[in-house]
Amino acid sequence: MKVVIALFALVAVAVAAPQNPDAAAQVLKYESENIGVDGYNFGYETSNGISHQEQGELVNPGAENEAVAVRGSYQYTGPDGVLYSVTYIADENGFQPQGAHLPVPPQ
Repeated sequence: MKVVIALFALVAVAVAAPQNPDAAAQVLKYESENIGVDGYNFGYETSNGISHQEQGELVNPGAENEAVAVRGSYQYTGPDGVLYSVTYIADENGFQPQGAHLPVPPQ
């Protein structure tokens, strides 16, 4: 009985071990510029092929419709081995992503 319990515990530990190979990814490049209230931009790349760039700026400062407008893109390799790329805008009209794998909303 002790052998069965020990074997079960060993299997449970093996199954619970991290299965994500991305956990060991290293940051290869990181850039960040905070321009204060005028805007920001940043970008990074990791050893597992993930990258992300983004720029943001304050539009209509001081006006009633003041907002932050953001443009960016990111890419990663999915579990299926396909490289997925997304570009996006986020502003007073919401988050608007575009990518070849994303559905296109009706007009």
